[in-house]
Amino acid sequence: MTSIRRSLTLPVLGMGLTCTVSAGSRAAEIQPPAWPDTLLARAGALALLQSLNAELLSHDSATLTLDGWCARRRLAPTGSRVAAERVAGQGKPATPDLRAALQVGAEEPIRYRHVRLRCGDHVLSEADNWYVPSRLTPEMNAVLDTTDTAFGRAVQALHFRRQTISATLLWSPLPDGWDVMPKERKKTVGRKLAIPAAVIEHRAVLRLPDGTPFSQVVETYRGDVLGAPPPGFARR
Repeated sequence: MTSIRRSLTLPVLGMGLTCTVSAGSRAAEIQPPAWPDTLLARAGALALLQSLNAELLSHDSATLTLDGWCARRRLAPTGSRVAAERVAGQGKPATPDLRAALQVGAEEPIRYRHVRLRCGDHVLSEADNWYVPSRLTPEMNAVLDTTDTAFGRAVQALHFRRQTISATLLWSPLPDGWDVMPKERKKTVGRKLAIPAAVIEHRAVLRLPDGTPFSQVVETYRGDVLGAPPPGFARR
């Protein structure tokens, strides 16, 4: 299967980030759900990824968007919300380009937070987050420093807006040329679809209502966002 990379990039001056997708041992133990390797299942998986990508792009809070996704895809017991799991010991200092994007000087403190967002046993995403603590309330900083609360939930009262820098589909279930493949290559009955660990990547800046930037995030959405295949896919 050929991997493809499709990007929607919006120019933002001063951006110079690179993202390294990492997964800790606990996340690595949780395998993506088993989807059959059929054209119907591949098309369904692609539709789900595109739907999630569109939802993320149309809302300011990725955390709240994943709350709704978790419920609709029934990834956890009814009433469950997305929970953050902090990953300690992986500091990433703010670069000059990042400071320029957040409009702060060299001496202004910037904090870094790396979390996995989970829905039940499913790791939906990993996020690298750099934020300016002086632009949050003391209560918000205390929550971020002492709990595993997801960033979007902790700062929700700021009524922030999200400026997308880039949205990238890291994997397409339908490979290039799928529609003109010889029939014998399309016969994959009994095989399982190989879903990669990382399927979507978003980069964004969060801004206060007056336009002041206070956070920059790199979010890597994992194969577990697909959940279980819809009923009937395994029989087609």
